[in-house]
Amino acid sequence: QVQLVESGGGLVQAGGSLRLSCAASGRTFSTDAMGWFRQPPGKERDFVAAINSSGSNTYLKDSVKGRFTISRDNAKNTVYLQMNSLKPEDTAVYYCAANKGYASRYSNSYDYWGQGTQVTVSS
Repeated sequence: QVQLVESGGGLVQAGGSLRLSCAASGRTFSTDAMGWFRQPPGKERDFVAAINSSGSNTYLKDSVKGRFTISRDNAKNTVYLQMNSLKPEDTAVYYCAANKGYASRYSNSYDYWGQGTQVTVSS
């Protein structure tokens, strides 16, 4: 079993930045692909970013390319989402997820999920 604990969400003005962190319990983090998803108000959960187990490959939603960066520190069992140039449309609950297989943009590929953290971007 794996537990994911997210932090770093909050309220920020448009153009600002936030850095989300997701700390994983367990002993298999270094072999897990990790992902970030978000759910805007009134919409379905959507892919944001993913990273493979070693951190050598990353994948980003088109609308966040150039603004968001996913990274991981396996020694700390932690994955990060750096969010710059935030826009009101980035407002959502952000979820961290762990995948025992490969890095994927599909939520059904992930085995474990964090509780979600609210990111609100004001205009």
